[in-house]
Amino acid sequence: MLTAPAPTTVAAITLDLDDTLWPILPVMERCEQVLEAFLLEHAPAVARRFPKGAMRALRDSVAAERPELAHDYSAQRRLSLERAFAEARVDADAEALIERAYVTFYAERNRVQLYDDVADALPALAARCRLLALTNGNADLSSIGLAQHFHGAVLARDVGVAKPDPRIFAHARDLLAVDAAHIWHVGDDPELDVLGAQKAGFRAVWINRNGLPWPYPEHMPDLIIRDLAELGRWLDNLPSD
Repeated sequence: MLTAPAPTTVAAITLDLDDTLWPILPVMERCEQVLEAFLLEHAPAVARRFPKGAMRALRDSVAAERPELAHDYSAQRRLSLERAFAEARVDADAEALIERAYVTFYAERNRVQLYDDVADALPALAARCRLLALTNGNADLSSIGLAQHFHGAVLARDVGVAKPDPRIFAHARDLLAVDAAHIWHVGDDPELDVLGAQKAGFRAVWINRNGLPWPYPEHMPDLIIRDLAELGRWLDNLPSD
């Protein structure tokens, strides 16, 4: 049964992860480097056939060919590796090597560098209300070392749809057992996070770390912040219940 806190109460916060708590581009660049190094050592024929740029193009091709996997980056990556091994005609121990390659890639994917504000702001937010990760990515909060701050995590690959689909927000709402109007979603992407959250009945907070102009003036976020520390200060200034 959904609860209905007072309008000034922020009952829960859903948080995007990639490019909200950490920058994702350097993570993916390292992932590609680590994967290439693994393949050079253990499957050199695959590494020669698919160096970093070619492997990236193959992954993009798989994503385009399999739109039903748009919500599941892990499945896309595994399928890309299977395709690479097949095209390089590596059959011996291919299944085991593909699994080891993916495990190596995924371990690096969870070595992130938090934005400077996150280490202090995240536990402060968690002490104030429940936090729920809500992401299209496949980061593992336990591996990263942040799981203790969260009520749980909603990953697109587990739900079967990705933001901005309202069903992933509805799944988060049901897990929190809070009326959507009293859940504030925080994310960096104007369309996926802000418009998606608002269409699902959530309040939407745009975290704009780079000072970009808001692209949809006819649909403004409920709040714009520069970092999570600013969100904490905003929460501190809300009227008491």
